Amino acid sequence: MAEDEIIALERAALDRWGAGDPFGFLETYADEISYFDTATPRRIDGLAAMAAYYAPFTGLIKVARYEIIGPRVQRHGDAAILSYNLASDAVRPDGGEVTIHWNSTAVYARIEGAWKSVHSHWSLTAPPALQGVM
Repeated sequence: MAEDEIIALERAALDRWGAGDPFGFLETYADEISYFDTATPRRIDGLAAMAAYYAPFTGLIKVARYEIIGPRVQRHGDAAILSYNLASDAVRPDGGEVTIHWNSTAVYARIEGAWKSVHSHWSLTAPPALQGVM
């Protein structure tokens, strides 16, 4: 089932991300990936640009555990939209942990028989400026 396959791809990429390997996501991306997250002032376009963006994070990311909350796959032919919330317990350099809550949307397309992400968007569920306000 496509829905299970897409969620499994995302989970495998998150597993690698949490172990300090951001390149697991690159394997899910199509060549024409477009990408936004809270640290990008503009959209990033293309697989090579994403590899350059992720490279400095290699070995620095440590996630003790995470939970994908409410994953939903909306399939329309050879396209599918995966959306979910993520609660991740990131390990700080001092060894302490901090829980970060994310919103994630990934648009997948069936390309040459495989599901590939053509767009990914990450945002904080409660951005620091709005914490305690909402």
